[in-house]
Amino acid sequence: MERNIKKVVILGSTGSVGTQALNIIRAFPDRFEVVGLCNGSNTSLLKRQIDEFNPSYINTLGEIEPGYGGSLTLPVEEIVALPEVDSVVAATVGCVGMLPAFAALEAGKTLALANKEVIVMSGQLLMETARRNNGVIIPIDSEPSAIWQCLEGEVNDPTRLIITASGGAFRDRSWSSLHDVRPQQALQHPTWDMGDKITIDSATLMNKAFEVIESRWLFDIPFERIDVTIHRQSIVHSMVEFADGSLKAQLGPTSMGQPIQHALFHPERQPNKNLPKLDAVTMGSLTFERMDKSLYPCFQLALEYGMKGGTYPAVLAGADEAAVELFLNGHIKFTDIPDLVSERLSIHKNISEPSIEEISDSARWGIESTLALHKQSTIVS
Repeated sequence: MERNIKKVVILGSTGSVGTQALNIIRAFPDRFEVVGLCNGSNTSLLKRQIDEFNPSYINTLGEIEPGYGGSLTLPVEEIVALPEVDSVVAATVGCVGMLPAFAALEAGKTLALANKEVIVMSGQLLMETARRNNGVIIPIDSEPSAIWQCLEGEVNDPTRLIITASGGAFRDRSWSSLHDVRPQQALQHPTWDMGDKITIDSATLMNKAFEVIESRWLFDIPFERIDVTIHRQSIVHSMVEFADGSLKAQLGPTSMGQPIQHALFHPERQPNKNLPKLDAVTMGSLTFERMDKSLYPCFQLALEYGMKGGTYPAVLAGADEAAVELFLNGHIKFTDIPDLVSERLSIHKNISEPSIEEISDSARWGIESTLALHKQSTIVS
């Protein structure tokens, strides 16, 4: 039977999720065609990707010869909206992914979303844009993907979502003991191999608050019906509770491969010998613990301002992005991260029903003002 070839754009093609998405596409050359590749500054890897996948369009922040590999350079927002594009994989990190996501949904595309910040900053507006233009959002992030898979085929709304968290690199330490930890320590995630930014957010549990906010909008469920539990093995990616007391869970290895492939192939499921699989006999015990919120001040801070809404979540995402960058570059302490983010949020003048431009401006202010605040304090000291 002849199958339609799905034409795909990858945003963040040289990052962790982007390269894994291309691994899936590589395994199914008769099912996918890469129309566009967009990345940051990793030009050497981008060139290798162009040589292999022959995209018609590219966009990069790096230096690359005009017309390299026969590809035409266009703005990202134009690439994702091209008539021939079926799906856009949003695998960028941080606030930069928001405007391309809106452009894809406004063009009625399927958005395979890995970038938490996009929906944290603009959840209500993003969902409205998708509905208005018949766009589709399929989460790639493992926990929202798990919830989405548990909800498929259900006709009743869930009574509760339960998002699991490994607890990050410092899950057995008090917050007060983390004053002098170094970036390389925070990057030692106990179960996952991810990019630097998300790994630091996992250590602070900022990422888990982002997933709560993300799930609130993706699944149209109130914050008070979303719980987080510590699950050290990272095998159960999330659970959904229904009115009859039934609990559905989605299990899988600590690999982004399965949620990426599910998003790309939806509604199909295809065998892929390159993806790791679970063995129920050898996986060992699965444990669940109540989260000690005192260990994770970023989690409480993010939820507080996520619930307030408006432009607060955009400032939250922007300030966190800048604070993590400062920590990774050795400019601030790990325990300074929530303080910097909190300080920015406390002086921000919230806009209750913001436009896309106001959300984007607020996120940019969160980033730039946090970086500027650090420079001022450095000069004074």
